[in-house]
Amino acid sequence: MKKQIKIGDRLITETSPTFIVAEMSGNHNMDFDRAVEIMKAAKQAGADAIKIQTYTADTITLDCDAPCFQITQGTLWDGVTLHKLYETAYTPWEWQPKLKELAQDMGLLLFSSPFDFSSVDFLEEMDVPAYKVASFEITDIPLIRKIARLGKPVILATGIARLADIELAVQTCREEGNEQVILLKCCSAYPTPYEDVNLRTIPSMAQTFDCLTGLSDHTMGSAVATGAVALGARMVEKHMTLRRSDGGPDAAFSMEPQEFKEMVDNIRTVEKALGKVTYDLSDKQTREREHSRSLFVAQDMKAGDVFTPDNLRSVRPADGLHTKYYEQLLGKKIARDAKMGTPMTWDLVGE
Repeated sequence: MKKQIKIGDRLITETSPTFIVAEMSGNHNMDFDRAVEIMKAAKQAGADAIKIQTYTADTITLDCDAPCFQITQGTLWDGVTLHKLYETAYTPWEWQPKLKELAQDMGLLLFSSPFDFSSVDFLEEMDVPAYKVASFEITDIPLIRKIARLGKPVILATGIARLADIELAVQTCREEGNEQVILLKCCSAYPTPYEDVNLRTIPSMAQTFDCLTGLSDHTMGSAVATGAVALGARMVEKHMTLRRSDGGPDAAFSMEPQEFKEMVDNIRTVEKALGKVTYDLSDKQTREREHSRSLFVAQDMKAGDVFTPDNLRSVRPADGLHTKYYEQLLGKKIARDAKMGTPMTWDLVGE
């Protein structure tokens, strides 16, 4: 049975068009109108959905200056505490129902990443069509269990996950009777070096966990996302902003609208080119075969002349005998006179 998951009115299968998600994250820069403009730009660029994040600094971490709460991993945000970062990056909860309504009016789906039980309850009141579990929350099994019980699609990012972490998260969903799992290959480095992406993991995840797969991408440009689709990704998520120069917590590795549109166009082109496994020729290719090589008389010949490499050649077009008979014909005699340019046929071959 083919795997299929429905998010809103969109059916995602192994053969459906890639479901493309614009991640707003903190790129609204705490300006509601800017958030709306990002959504409009995402729609115009060809996104299927907009994704936000539902947390406050206090629901995601503690307001603590202890060393373990300091960001020191060589990221864009080194030098501040987790709490201070999230104070600047969160999306105000009072915006979110209105953003969902506006997205719907634009023809966009909107869903979110919750980060604690209260945000799941809040999003369920909003009736979001799916839940994304962020990379760093894939180890939060109580959170995943609560989400899975709701019976909606669960999108799991695997940015910091070992194989056992993915296995436990998927198993937790299935224990709750939820088979609607999409696994996103992800690398939690911002921006991600290309050599750390390892796109070949995508088909491996699909086979290992019997899930639809995708990519949550933090690289620069669209090459990686396009390549992921060629390897079977059914969902692609990229951060989007209006202008990187406007700043913000995620601006440096986010796409601008024109870049996002180019990515969508490239993905749609690759989808057309992927096609199906076939060795049949199209009508156009069949006509092109008329210019392939075959055997021709290459010099004027008299009846009884012997075929040699000089007077029997493999050339274009394809009107003569197949080239596989070349050696077989050498040394035989021609049955009647023939001019240079005569396609070889069996009735030209004498004793």
